[in-house]
Amino acid sequence: MNTDLVIDFVNTYSVDGGREELSSPTRLREWLTARGLEPGRRATAAELERALKLREAIRDLLSAHNGLEADVARATAVLDGAAARAGLAVRFAEGRTRLEPSAGGVRGALGRILAEVAAGMADGTWERLKACRADDCRWAFLDTAKNRTRAWCSMQSCGNRAKVQAYRERHA
Repeated sequence: MNTDLVIDFVNTYSVDGGREELSSPTRLREWLTARGLEPGRRATAAELERALKLREAIRDLLSAHNGLEADVARATAVLDGAAARAGLAVRFAEGRTRLEPSAGGVRGALGRILAEVAAGMADGTWERLKACRADDCRWAFLDTAKNRTRAWCSMQSCGNRAKVQAYRERHA
């Protein structure tokens, strides 16, 4: 699984700063192109809207991995719809299987991201992808802890703030 691609896609929106990398169809196309996902010559407003919904559905699933409340059924339905639009199908090459989109353009590019999610589900990496527990962050990260208990994207920022807040509440 290409965890960096999935994490980078989810982190195109920064909750704490309100920074949106995918602010227009052109920016979506540029982001996909920069990652070699071949989105075609242009993206539409409808494709941008579907990409943003897909991103937030993935973030919701990563939040669920971290024990946060999320509508997993709704998020899964969004992924299913995007996979269908991309025409994801199993391809056989060199004695291996892989998922590839049959659609081109933005639909196919988003399908390649979903193929990485599916690969992670198959190889066990998917469960290690999480969204930060901090409400004002929700940054996607790979939990590299042996016991898979990492809760925050960074102990230096979000983890430290949460621990200080818990300390203050205990000693108030």
